[in-house]
Amino acid sequence: MEPLYQQTHKQVHEIQSHMGRLETADKQALHLENEIQASIDQVFSRLERLEILSSKEPPNKRQNAKLRVDQLKYDVQHLQTALRNFQHRRYAREQQERQREELLSRTFTTNGTQKKILDIANMLGLSNTVMRLIEKRAFQDKYFMLGGMLLTCVLMFLVVQYLT
Repeated sequence: MEPLYQQTHKQVHEIQSHMGRLETADKQALHLENEIQASIDQVFSRLERLEILSSKEPPNKRQNAKLRVDQLKYDVQHLQTALRNFQHRRYAREQQERQREELLSRTFTTNGTQKKILDIANMLGLSNTVMRLIEKRAFQDKYFMLGGMLLTCVLMFLVVQYLT
């Protein structure tokens, strides 16, 4: 049991060092992730064998052997969780980059929209003079709306002032 335990313990430390390199690896991160996952799977299979072997140890060494195997199992589960967290962060980062690129590729122009509206109006048979009259009317309507809002506010203020 001891040689298998030593090999497994050594492999757990190698996985820990790979996890440290994973944070700094950019382009090789996916390859390194797969390598780490394969190592973790291999360690889990070794731990199963170690559990069986620890139960076959003499009674005076059995408790100590099970404790050591449980400690290794805990370490490997911690590494598995750390790997999943890293993969989740990488996936979220890639998704943010895709969304950013998508937003940057969009064009937000109002001039283009106004030109399209004019083109559609021309296709419908509206002349440029009619279009100018519509735009002038829209401009005037803004002032009527603001004046009406101001008049309403003044009337409300006067009503509240005199009725209370």
